Amino acid sequence: MDEVVLKPSVTPFSLKDAPSLIERVWPVQKISVEAQKERKAVKGQTLTGLGSYWKGRKPLVLVRACVLGALLPSTGDDEEDIAVFELLCGLGNEQVGSRLRASLTADEIKSFATPEQMALLFGSDHDDPAKFRKMTKEERHDLVGEVVARMPYHSRVEKLFRPEEIEEEKLTSPYLQRVNEHLGTHANCLAELVEQIGIMRFGVRPRIGDVFCGGGSIPFEAARLGCDAYASDLNPIACMLTWGALNVIGASKKRRKEIESAERRLLASIDAEITSLGIEHDSEGNRAKAYLYCLETRCPQTGWMVPLSPSWVISKSKKIIAVLVPDPALKRYDIEVRAARDAAEFEAAAAGTVRSGRLVHEVDGEIFATPIKSIRGDRRGANGATLTDLRLWEKSDFSPRPDDVFQERLYAIQWIKKETFGKPRQTTFFTSVRPEDEARERKVHEFVATHLRSWQEQGLVPDMAIDPGDKTTEMIRTRGWTHWHHVFTPRDYIIIASLLRHNQDAEIGVLIPSLLNHASKLCQWATTNAPLDADGKQAGGARDLPNHVFYNQAFNTFWNYASRASSFLLRDVVVTKEVPSVEIVGRGKVSNISALALSEQSHIFITDPPYADAVHYHEISEFFIAWLRKSRPVEFKQWTWDSRRPLAIKGNGEDFRKGMVDAYKSMADHMPDNGLQIVMFTHQDAGVWGDMAQIFWGAGLRVMAAWYIATETTSELKKGGYVQGTVILVLRKRKDGEHGYKDEVVQEVKVEVADQIDTMVGLNQTLKGHGRIENLFEDADLQMAGYAAALRVLTKYTTIDGVDMTKEALRPRAKGERGLVTEVIEFAVQVANEHMVPEGMSPKVWERLTGSERFFFKMMDIEMTGSRKLDNYQNFAKAFRVAKYDDLMGDMEPNKARLKSAKEFKKAGFEGGEFGGSKSRALLFAIYELQKDVDGDEVLSHLRDLVPDYFGVRDDLAALAEYISRKRANFDDEEARAAGILHGLIRNERFG
Repeated sequence: MDEVVLKPSVTPFSLKDAPSLIERVWPVQKISVEAQKERKAVKGQTLTGLGSYWKGRKPLVLVRACVLGALLPSTGDDEEDIAVFELLCGLGNEQVGSRLRASLTADEIKSFATPEQMALLFGSDHDDPAKFRKMTKEERHDLVGEVVARMPYHSRVEKLFRPEEIEEEKLTSPYLQRVNEHLGTHANCLAELVEQIGIMRFGVRPRIGDVFCGGGSIPFEAARLGCDAYASDLNPIACMLTWGALNVIGASKKRRKEIESAERRLLASIDAEITSLGIEHDSEGNRAKAYLYCLETRCPQTGWMVPLSPSWVISKSKKIIAVLVPDPALKRYDIEVRAARDAAEFEAAAAGTVRSGRLVHEVDGEIFATPIKSIRGDRRGANGATLTDLRLWEKSDFSPRPDDVFQERLYAIQWIKKETFGKPRQTTFFTSVRPEDEARERKVHEFVATHLRSWQEQGLVPDMAIDPGDKTTEMIRTRGWTHWHHVFTPRDYIIIASLLRHNQDAEIGVLIPSLLNHASKLCQWATTNAPLDADGKQAGGARDLPNHVFYNQAFNTFWNYASRASSFLLRDVVVTKEVPSVEIVGRGKVSNISALALSEQSHIFITDPPYADAVHYHEISEFFIAWLRKSRPVEFKQWTWDSRRPLAIKGNGEDFRKGMVDAYKSMADHMPDNGLQIVMFTHQDAGVWGDMAQIFWGAGLRVMAAWYIATETTSELKKGGYVQGTVILVLRKRKDGEHGYKDEVVQEVKVEVADQIDTMVGLNQTLKGHGRIENLFEDADLQMAGYAAALRVLTKYTTIDGVDMTKEALRPRAKGERGLVTEVIEFAVQVANEHMVPEGMSPKVWERLTGSERFFFKMMDIEMTGSRKLDNYQNFAKAFRVAKYDDLMGDMEPNKARLKSAKEFKKAGFEGGEFGGSKSRALLFAIYELQKDVDGDEVLSHLRDLVPDYFGVRDDLAALAEYISRKRANFDDEEARAAGILHGLIRNERFG
């Protein structure tokens, strides 16, 4: 008989009470760099192919770090704990070679390589390397990888693939022996390791739950790591995305082939149907790619029908424009599409007929301008709502009636030349609307008029009304649309109805919302210039196409818009082209229920909850629900196809707080006593953070750790008002809470906030051998980290000053009520600010400054880094309680903001206000006088007169003058020199 070889086993519950790694150490800056790299991949991110319209997904690398950080134990050896964690996340120095994507230039190698590495790469004479020594490709790859590992981390990742892009076996398997030795496991792959750690903690394979699953990144990444995943969301579109992540991206190779085959058959059926209608091919066999429409209205001053568009430029790269040709007999304009004759004509076309909210056109040399609001009949109603004279469309409408204020007009068509259709490189061109095009447009309208009612009865075209809301009311008010099908073009009806009729596969159905995001009258026509290459020649990259609907989180109505023809629109459904394939190891389950209705157990809950100013997904999703609620695949029929607005946790105040308490209590009730919750939270308002403290109290949870991750990349849409990062809160069930007093709590918060900030900017530097990390965090980020640190202190208490904090958390609040929690949270921000003394300023000098002076000198320090974001000024003005910070500003443009210089202050700004009467304002006046060549003794005399306690603060004045001199050196040499002179005058002045 053969000997039976028993596999080694791990001991169930041996880590039951061990603290998690994320509760003690976590390499936040490395995770931040990797998260931002993933964000910058935009459509290259793993899950965006399912639907880029869902903006709230957290980076997969962050989710991975959260899952592993929660499962791995903190052994007491921080160095090795972090090393093992980084290897499992793919962040280790040893893994650079596996991730290497781009080679280094000779200059980069010279900057970072050791002499030994230089010699190996270029030979003994490597002062001026021209080419590599002869070696195998693999040898050179390994050597370059070693050099990359010496680069600062943020520079390093630019040369690397993202961890998610590397096969798990190649990324982590080589290091499992080291991991097993450290953890006492015997795993052969990451999934086995995750299961074994789960058994050691919970007795079984770990299950990760997310009751606000949204775009699905948390359950997807948990399942990919080898956990079982439970996901739920009130929103059926979110559930579809999550189901798609698990079952389309995570489909087996066999199932993917089946999906692709079904998809090809589906697209062929739709194409044959559209072609048979004869609505997309012209008489020469060319096929339409996109149709350009505009609104048209009658000018009340001239009686002319005027097409409306903010620009008549159709293609920037080809210089194609639409030219309005007057027809005086009919008092209207023909529209001619052609290349601009010269630069002046092209520039004139860019002006359009809608300018600054006015209809503008010229008749017989006279320019007429009429506010659009007056054409629409906008006025204020009795209840404060805006009323208009627009007719509200009816359910049977699909185009304007002849007497409506706004008409819709096709004015240009983009075509694909017949000989290039279906080829990788298509040749496109634009035409005016010809008689044959008008005939095809009439055919479309006639076909829709005949079929609309039956389509709506079958659920192939929406019949759902648009409910007024924060985002949806705009469409009703500005266009008169009342039902969701009004938002789409008649051509959209034909294409999408055909798709819904022919498709039965859930995996393809998951992608229909992405298709809808590229349809409708909410798609603006976009044209961009092709970039110039190094020789100044036009390279590829020019784009003339309809934008997608949700480029931001709103329903944007346009004066001109574009509709994709069927081949162009359906291209966005193609699974093989848009969606990657990733192996999913764990099991996943998706439920379309509220967080309050949770009935499934999970060991760890990781959630990215709705915030008090959250995106209105409950409204936005109605755009998709209207199409799918009667025509969804069988796998989704049991879900509730309604946005259920009343049940959505949204807004702020009492409803927000109560909904969140109930949700987090439900999760706490459905996890074991040694379970963990991780909450990803982003907000900059102290009141909302006060709400979060009360939410966790009310749910019976305690904040064990808080980390700040810089997850967001800067974009034009976000500059000015959006935070750049996410706080990761780690929570456990609160067992035996502590009792304390406010004075004690405040002092504890002070210590905790300082420690939090020191950890954020210095954790990685205190751990050896993990790569050089630059500080990624702006001071505004550190302020928000102060909120989180305060929560960590507050939530460990059961009573404060004898008040039961759980009962206090559940008590309804009066509007504007300020309590203990809000005071402590605000104090935490103050501590954070005081802890952030500008570089080069004495803490003692800083302590003696007023709030407005701190704002001024802190922003001067930030300006030295080149940052000019207005939101930084706004955040610090709020933090330092500077009500009229704009008085101190020289420029308020969002990305060019700056402080006033001494010359710009001149003699003004002394009247009233904290800053006007400060020693700093007097100091700036003295600098201004020196720039105006006022005698030094006279300058000092004026300074003594302006500063009542001059001799008591003389040393501070000298220090501040020296500070200004250093900070302004690279930006305002004249001011810097004057400040330096003033510093010398104060230091050397004689007293008689």
